[in-house]
Amino acid sequence: MSNKKSIGFVSLGCPKALVDSEQIITQLRAEGYETANSYQGADLVIVNTCGFIDAAVQESLDAIGEALAENGKVIVTGCLGAKKDVAGNDFVQQIHPKVLAVTGPHALAEVMEAVHQHLPKPHEPFIDLVPPQGIKLTPKHYAYLKISEGCNHHCTFCIIPSLRGTLVSRPIGSVLQEAENLFASGVRELSVVSQDTGAYGVDIKYRTGFWGGKPVKTNMAQLAGALGDLAAKYDAWVRMHYIYPYPHVDQIIPLMSEGRVLPYLDVPLQHAHPDVLKRMQRPASAEKNMERIAAWRSICPDITIRSTFITGFPGETEAEFEYLLDFVREAKIDRLGCFAYSPVEGAPANELPGAVPEEVREERRARLMQVQEAISRERLQAKVGTTMRILLDEVGPRSAIGRSPADAPEIDGVVHVKRTLAQRRRLNVGQFVTVKITGADAYDLRAELM
Repeated sequence: MSNKKSIGFVSLGCPKALVDSEQIITQLRAEGYETANSYQGADLVIVNTCGFIDAAVQESLDAIGEALAENGKVIVTGCLGAKKDVAGNDFVQQIHPKVLAVTGPHALAEVMEAVHQHLPKPHEPFIDLVPPQGIKLTPKHYAYLKISEGCNHHCTFCIIPSLRGTLVSRPIGSVLQEAENLFASGVRELSVVSQDTGAYGVDIKYRTGFWGGKPVKTNMAQLAGALGDLAAKYDAWVRMHYIYPYPHVDQIIPLMSEGRVLPYLDVPLQHAHPDVLKRMQRPASAEKNMERIAAWRSICPDITIRSTFITGFPGETEAEFEYLLDFVREAKIDRLGCFAYSPVEGAPANELPGAVPEEVREERRARLMQVQEAISRERLQAKVGTTMRILLDEVGPRSAIGRSPADAPEIDGVVHVKRTLAQRRRLNVGQFVTVKITGADAYDLRAELM
């Protein structure tokens, strides 16, 4: 039986929080701690929380409560850990006073300090026990690369800057070294994430770093180009997420057209009506966004555009919502997520007049998704009869599930692949294969192996 000390881990929230979890687990492993598969088998439990919307807050509180009930020794980290109540007291400890310690997000040093206090190191660290790419919580063939922390925007519906702080960009050499370690370990799809990927380097005035003995500026375009070169070396994909529609985003579209990064752009537009965008304090306008989308598609016709929208934002009239519907119909967003507005404690939007009833918020969300379903079905149907290269996520004896360049893991659609009797060749998760598209529904494709 192992005499090592074991720690359970619960990771909630977005891919950026997942990266925080990976960094903590990597450090734990480097210091000789083991990872437990159950509460009962753990000497201590760490819960990485999310605090963005009410549903996420409740999920995090429930997870903390379950860990306390099942184990009793719990350290809390993540966005909810930074939340305070109206009196300025720690929100989590007001609800769960028995937790051992609470830290905010991106707090590796603070988490390790709490671990050392309540479960001292089992032995001196042996860094060579940890692989160069660190410990990952995603499947081996894809991973997330977080390039910065925090955000400089002050959107009225969001409390992320108060939880994670203002923008802090990672040194570009460090980012590229991590990317190469991931590719070398077998990662075949690397998703670049941050709160605001397009703003990478703004905080350090696009400082020049070095990679491979050559100068590289700390900005999104040069980062994307360097990642594209690395991906080509390892026959892998690079996917860009969370990019505001800044004018300089245009610089990476040619990279997509050339195949150096995936022709996929995740742009959180949130709304289209100028008055709603003004109340949200969002950058850009719907007119400029429409022009930019058209320009992107003219440069790279295969580009997939993903976005998210909010319905029922305070003050949203029926006319403003219809304006949003018209924008979606004209823009023909390929992949669209929609959320009914949810008041978040501490968000300035809560003080705006014209609160929209919950049933209206939900009804508008359903109407928007109905419009989007027809758009998505039409755009996917146009792919029937084409061939494409996909990345396999699951492999069975008669079928497989993969993703095309248009499909980010866990948030977009998939490609269901049929294997005939003549196609008994071995397939593996993380393998690229070429398929012919034979059918489509509203969100997924069907295909046969070539």
